[in-house]
Amino acid sequence: MKRMTVALGTAACICLLAGGEAVAGRLLTAMGDDGGGGIAINLIVRQVKVSPVRAHVGDKIRVDAVIENRGEGAGTIAARVYANGKSVVSRLFTYDPLDGPSAIYRESFVWDTAGAAPGEYRIRAEVFDWNDSSPFDNDLAVKEPVTLLPAGAAFPAGQSGGGEAVAVDPRWRPDRPSPESGSRNSPASSRIVRETASGRR
Repeated sequence: MKRMTVALGTAACICLLAGGEAVAGRLLTAMGDDGGGGIAINLIVRQVKVSPVRAHVGDKIRVDAVIENRGEGAGTIAARVYANGKSVVSRLFTYDPLDGPSAIYRESFVWDTAGAAPGEYRIRAEVFDWNDSSPFDNDLAVKEPVTLLPAGAAFPAGQSGGGEAVAVDPRWRPDRPSPESGSRNSPASSRIVRETASGRR
């Protein structure tokens, strides 16, 4: 057991040096590092929407994420969007229990595809906190890929640019999820407390 703990700790340090914060966090969680404060942190990515899903290299892809804070902790962490496993855009994400129980945050990102290779890209949004009590739902992937064609290339017959794809946490039951009306998630009431946009890498 001692050897396993040492191995996990070494692996976490290597991941940190390599820039793999999320992987290192999961390894530290496996070691039982919950921060020692006893405060429950529970961030959940409830929905991810991507548009357009058919575009050209150089176009901008918008990714909208709905994040729920079901815990008691507060903090500022990195929120990231990945394309085929590579972080393509990120921003700082701040959450606070003072925003209310089951507070809903809407974070928008813009991925500038200039310089990307043509092809299909699987999109995933993540808000990973090392001390989250359930890190399995800190991210959500969209099943339908974004297809990038070379600049100026024609789309296949019967297709056009545009479209959108949405992934929704199957456990989420929003009731009228709009900024005006708020939303409801069983069993606690939720409300949208912030809507932000970023194109920063």
